[in-house]
Amino acid sequence: MTSPAQPREVTVRAPAKVNLQLAVGAVQEDGYHPLATVFQAVDLYEYVTARSSEDGSVTVTTASGNGIDVSGAPGDDSNLAVRAARALADEYGLSDGVDLTVVKGIPVAGGMAGGSADAAAALVACAELWDTGASRQELADIAARLGADVPFALLGHTAVGLGRGDRLSPAMTHGSFSWVFATQAHGLSTRAVYGEFDAMNADLGLPSGDPMISDHVMQALIAGDPNALGAALVNDLQEPHCGSRRTCRTSSTRRSRSMRAVRSSRVPDPPWLPSRATRNTRWPSRPTCARPG
Repeated sequence: MTSPAQPREVTVRAPAKVNLQLAVGAVQEDGYHPLATVFQAVDLYEYVTARSSEDGSVTVTTASGNGIDVSGAPGDDSNLAVRAARALADEYGLSDGVDLTVVKGIPVAGGMAGGSADAAAALVACAELWDTGASRQELADIAARLGADVPFALLGHTAVGLGRGDRLSPAMTHGSFSWVFATQAHGLSTRAVYGEFDAMNADLGLPSGDPMISDHVMQALIAGDPNALGAALVNDLQEPHCGSRRTCRTSSTRRSRSMRAVRSSRVPDPPWLPSRATRNTRWPSRPTCARPG
């Protein structure tokens, strides 16, 4: 008697990101803001396992890693990992189903692109599971349709983002950087923060044209100088979130007991497309892609 075939599965991990610079321009007619940002991947990870499903459905289950609160993670079709799997299937005319399991190691709604990392990992995992033969550029094109941060989650390392943040160029860096992140008890609504940014700048009138990348940030990265980089960090959305710098300092002190620090010490590689010869190999700083048996 032959035992039934085991469902195939692929597991991929993708890193969080931090914005070393986030310069925001005035809202445009399409509702989007032009950005000039410098992304850096950090070694907090989302793990996404794609497991074949016979009924053609796409489902997602979210579990906590590193004590992350996952109560705010969507479990329906609005989940970026689900949207990524569906977009890939549509692109290649597939009817295959998949059960996605996300183990979150990136704070939910913390501005560190956890959802975008899920989408990038799901694209890589499903592309391998379904043997699409998709190139990294083909996945990047799909990623750009899913969200502004998803292409960087595929690229990884350090990069300059322009336009909506999805026009990427790798940035030259030297050395390594360590980061400590203090996470608040509640997450941020991107839409609400941008709305506050628009309200705060309605009377000031932002300069026309696109914002520029900071020379100070780029010089610090090239020099590998963490002190200079720390002094050059800038985020135009900090004040809209806090209301004012004074309020931000007061709130940070008051909420310190509900914050926790996490440390990142490397700039990790992005999700990758394994060859058939290496899909069962594990690298400590790269995504794992493996099938059982």
